Amino acid sequence: MAGLALATLPRSILFLCGMNVVRSPMAEQLARRMLPTTIFVASAGVRAGERDPFVDAVLAEEGLTLGERHPRTMDDLEDDYFDLIVTLAPEAHHAALELTRSLAVEVEYWPMPDPTDAGGTREQIMAAYRDVRERLKLRIGRRFLHPEAKNATD
Repeated sequence: MAGLALATLPRSILFLCGMNVVRSPMAEQLARRMLPTTIFVASAGVRAGERDPFVDAVLAEEGLTLGERHPRTMDDLEDDYFDLIVTLAPEAHHAALELTRSLAVEVEYWPMPDPTDAGGTREQIMAAYRDVRERLKLRIGRRFLHPEAKNATD
């Protein structure tokens, strides 16, 4: 059964958001840890952005790091063919649909809140980033590791 599930997994996944600063790099790092190493995982943004220190902090809580990686756009990617593009923001979803209009690429929209809108204390802001991290972990697990649970709470 597990072999069958792995056979249906995409060989390559691109997580796409607005600026590749918060949601998509978080999703990339989580997917790299959660999914088989045979799956190529990348992330990019529609526009260029600046690295967000809160992302580093919430990934560090999971034992993950972005290392020296900096935000990149779709134009910065070395390979532009993916089996699946997962979009995490409306702007990214529209861009992916436009990009794939003439390509046989599956596009899935996973709307995620933007934690950069959070205000308040550092702890309140961290809570918003943690919420996105946990939503991404749950969604990655449901979609790729436990597809039978995919629609359980969607």
